Amino acid sequence: MSRGFSLRGRLLRRLALLLSVILLLSSLSAYWSARRAADEAYDRTLLASARAVADGLYAEDGRLRANIPYVALDTFAYDSAGRIYYQVLDLEGYQVSGYEDLPAAPKGTPRTDDYPALAHFYDAEYRNQGVRVVSLLQPVSEPQLNGIAEIRVAETQGARERMARELLVGTLWRMGLLSISALLLVWLAVNLALRPLEALRREVAERTSDDLQPLHDSGLPREVLPLVETLNQFNERLRGLFERQSQFIADAAHELRTPLAALKARITLGLRAEEAQEWRRTLEEVALQGDRLTLLANQLLSLARIESGARAITEGGAQRIDLSQLARDLALAMAPLAHARGVALALEAEQPVWIDGEPTLLNELLNNLLDNALAHTPAGGNLVIRAVAPAVLEVEDDGPGIPEAEREKVFERFYRRSAQGNGAGLGLAIVGEICRAHQARISLHQARPHGLLVRVEFPLLVEA
Repeated sequence: MSRGFSLRGRLLRRLALLLSVILLLSSLSAYWSARRAADEAYDRTLLASARAVADGLYAEDGRLRANIPYVALDTFAYDSAGRIYYQVLDLEGYQVSGYEDLPAAPKGTPRTDDYPALAHFYDAEYRNQGVRVVSLLQPVSEPQLNGIAEIRVAETQGARERMARELLVGTLWRMGLLSISALLLVWLAVNLALRPLEALRREVAERTSDDLQPLHDSGLPREVLPLVETLNQFNERLRGLFERQSQFIADAAHELRTPLAALKARITLGLRAEEAQEWRRTLEEVALQGDRLTLLANQLLSLARIESGARAITEGGAQRIDLSQLARDLALAMAPLAHARGVALALEAEQPVWIDGEPTLLNELLNNLLDNALAHTPAGGNLVIRAVAPAVLEVEDDGPGIPEAEREKVFERFYRRSAQGNGAGLGLAIVGEICRAHQARISLHQARPHGLLVRVEFPLLVEA
């Protein structure tokens, strides 16, 4: 048998998956944010270095010269993360100082708006490594020179990557710690939230098999209350079922004890008799009592079959049945008996009337209705079976009928309107149980001009 799944485990797994996705997306966002912060910081340094170089430009002998100040050279020093290169180009684009072949800005590179300078920032390749370059256009206005010089300062990406990595690692540590803390808090919260369910489980597990008292709902969360209410309703229905079964067993024992006692007493009296006529009378009465016992036993078995049939209907075992065909088959089977009793049996079923039901139970229902009608219809009377759309079955006779005050009582088990007759008082009780199993509505009406009309209304079909 499957043990189901753990609500705690499923919640924690889904939360861990969600946090992992959030952590991954946040890591990507944090990396780009860290890289952008590193670029902004180092771009500012690159521009400051380029400005320091621009401050050292001067004219001599009609040519542009560059006097690199110490502060700029200090910025160009080696470090553990990368290296900085520079290049100074004169008004004609010829190199004045610095490293050769430092890449120029690609065509269309926009001028930066972040700083008040004629500067362009771009990425390039230099000496087989990626560099970040700033190109600063510096106006030169000297007596002998007048134009725009260009200062390029490049830095390898190592320092920026190291700074971005440090920022990313710090962010990931904080987010990881936050995620673990969130998981722990959720685990604690789930344990606290499930504690009432565990108490409810222990209460149910400690109960005996015959303890169907309502479960306590005090101290339970609002979300669990519908479950407890449903369980209590189920227990109430189960207790009612057990009570009906106990009452049925007691009634059946009583009903069986009476004819059995009478049968034994009559046999005892017959054994004492000496005349053959008395023995014959005894045997006839014994046969009559045997018929009553047989009828009672068959009806008790029918009630037992109703329980299994009702479960089959509940579990989806109902079949599509034509009430018209069912009535036609039973009418043909009952016609000889009706004719022998002098009762005219008629069938009104002009078109198919489809319902969902259990065939054996429906046969039992109609058979009991016909038996009851034949038992109370006098010779020369009429009995009609009808199957009416959309889902109605009717049995009408012109017997004495049932007074309105007794129409509910006749569906009780072992109820007899009189002590006469061989019935056990179970026929209409069986009909009522079968109707409940099919969720059908049964009602008794006064026939015209006299007699009884039994109407059974079944639920309408729900098309898939």
